[in-house]
Amino acid sequence: MILAAAQTKPKRGNIASNLLDHYRFIELAAQNGAQLIVFPEMSITGYERENAMELAFAQDDYRINHLKDLATDNNIVIIAGAPILIEDQLFIGEFIIAPNDSVSIYTKQYLHEGEDDFFQSAFDFNPMIIIENQNISFAICADIDNPKHSESAAKNDTDIYIASIFFSPNGIPNAYRDLQNYAKKHKMNVLMSNFSGESWGSPSAEQSAFWNNKGELVAQMNDSDSGLLLVEKQGDDWTSKIITT
Repeated sequence: MILAAAQTKPKRGNIASNLLDHYRFIELAAQNGAQLIVFPEMSITGYERENAMELAFAQDDYRINHLKDLATDNNIVIIAGAPILIEDQLFIGEFIIAPNDSVSIYTKQYLHEGEDDFFQSAFDFNPMIIIENQNISFAICADIDNPKHSESAAKNDTDIYIASIFFSPNGIPNAYRDLQNYAKKHKMNVLMSNFSGESWGSPSAEQSAFWNNKGELVAQMNDSDSGLLLVEKQGDDWTSKIITT
């Protein structure tokens, strides 16, 4: 099994450009044998609050059609984030696009302070997928701040916990601490994808990373480059490869 975390640098509010970046990273991940690629929080639009409604995606939005094609053509699961409008309510969500043309949605369960002025939280959209008998669960940013989230994932027999985040340099040490603890405590592998550069006018910490189910940091990207973090499961061990772009 090969998994990829994309560390991308979105252009604020420029959905067309950001989607082109997604296409490029997906092709690169597929060329390296990845069966899944995850992007950061609200990766398609960049992290937004005040402008999120005008940038919002519908559940069946036509703008993800090419992502669906790429998933099928490359036999890869794509996790791409956006503000998603569901029954007139706005959520911080992500599309989980499978190679069989199916799309499920995960919505952020625990919001950062101030996000509740613009978004709803929900526990109803919480899919799990399976790749090579590995149960995979999802998290978005502040979800990882609440230990109940990882505990819930563990109760569902999660093998791989995938977090899409937008963390600043000030926040990333806590994210690393928490994700390492969850990996060790719950015996699950953890893959985290963070932005490169700025979003919402604030710096990102970059440093996308992967911990194995012993809580050991297997690999991390640096704090300056866009690129891919690839991890491959070989028996009980994981190896890594980083591609900067």
